[in-house]
Amino acid sequence: MKILHTSDWHLGKALHNTTRLPEQMRVMQEICAIADRERVDVILVAGDLFDTFNPSIEATELFYQTLRKLSRNGHRPVIAIAGNHDSPDRIEAPDPLARSCGILLAGYPNTEVPAMCLESGLELLDAAPGFICLRIPGQEAPLRILMTPYANEYRLRTFLGVQQEESNMRQWLQEHWQTLADAHCDDRGVNVLMAHLLLMDANGKQPEEPEEEKPILHVGGAQAIFLENIPKAVQYVALGHLHRRQYVRKPDVAYCGSPLSYSFNESNQQKYVLLVDAQPGEPVVVNEIPLTEGKRLLQHRSLSVEDALEWLHAHPDCWVELTCVSENYLTAAQRKSLLQAHDGLLALIPEVRFSEQASEAIAERIDLNRSMEALFTEYFMHQNGQAPNEELLALFREIQASEKS
Repeated sequence: MKILHTSDWHLGKALHNTTRLPEQMRVMQEICAIADRERVDVILVAGDLFDTFNPSIEATELFYQTLRKLSRNGHRPVIAIAGNHDSPDRIEAPDPLARSCGILLAGYPNTEVPAMCLESGLELLDAAPGFICLRIPGQEAPLRILMTPYANEYRLRTFLGVQQEESNMRQWLQEHWQTLADAHCDDRGVNVLMAHLLLMDANGKQPEEPEEEKPILHVGGAQAIFLENIPKAVQYVALGHLHRRQYVRKPDVAYCGSPLSYSFNESNQQKYVLLVDAQPGEPVVVNEIPLTEGKRLLQHRSLSVEDALEWLHAHPDCWVELTCVSENYLTAAQRKSLLQAHDGLLALIPEVRFSEQASEAIAERIDLNRSMEALFTEYFMHQNGQAPNEELLALFREIQASEKS
């Protein structure tokens, strides 16, 4: 049984207010092409399907179009769960129509999928809160999936009926998963756990969450889950949330990562989908398939404007965060020349290195004992060559007053 593991699509996400939707369209097409080329039996999408609770119409259309292509009119099941960026209700809203196309959507940790049987041969053989067992067209062995969409302590209390007063999400999930595994998972089927959470080795270093990502580990949020909490019957754990492809335990506990780099902290990162070859009672074999669509994100540090211009011309068709080091502030003309030199320059960071004498002169010139209004006026004159008018000063005073109140 061939299982394609993908996650963290973040459809609709922008980079420095620049849309990535054209790139997302291309990489979704690429994932569909990989699924067809590799003759994949099942698609798992491990959360953060959208970037916000209320995605744009364009992002929503792309999501449904992609799931429809992946499902091949019900011949190939697609199972997608909500991440911490997703609205659980929004994810589950199209469920009746989606199920008729072989698409199963779970928003909550206690989601129970209703009965389904399609002409393609795809059939829901068994279900429980957070669990499904499927007959896959062309496969003799059933596929069992323990599904855990993003769950904080509140959701676990509400939807899994947790009664303990003390917070111990780790123990709750272990007991929940083990109960499902004991009841439904044996070595006559393929057993998978799909979850959107932070999972780690109890004795290892905690992995870093992506920049600009909503953190999962916070008060009232979620705990990190440990390898020891996973039932032994589970053959593969398909994880979502971390944007870099990485293994918590190789090869069977994996984050496949996002299909595109979504922040400059992910510069030059190769992105993947994971192709899992699974047989009942046997260790899985995982192949990493690199994704080629989407622009690279590059960071560069130049020691002069001339060096920066030369580097920008040598690196077209990418998104750039440029740090320009100089002994003086960039002039308006220099900033304009840099921005015009590259369509993908999204962040221009000036780094001014004053000489020791200049630093002393600046310190002597700026008297921090003066009022905020006087300092603002001097700064405005330095930047614009003229003093602020009364209307602007009145607005500045209003802002000051609101902050004090």
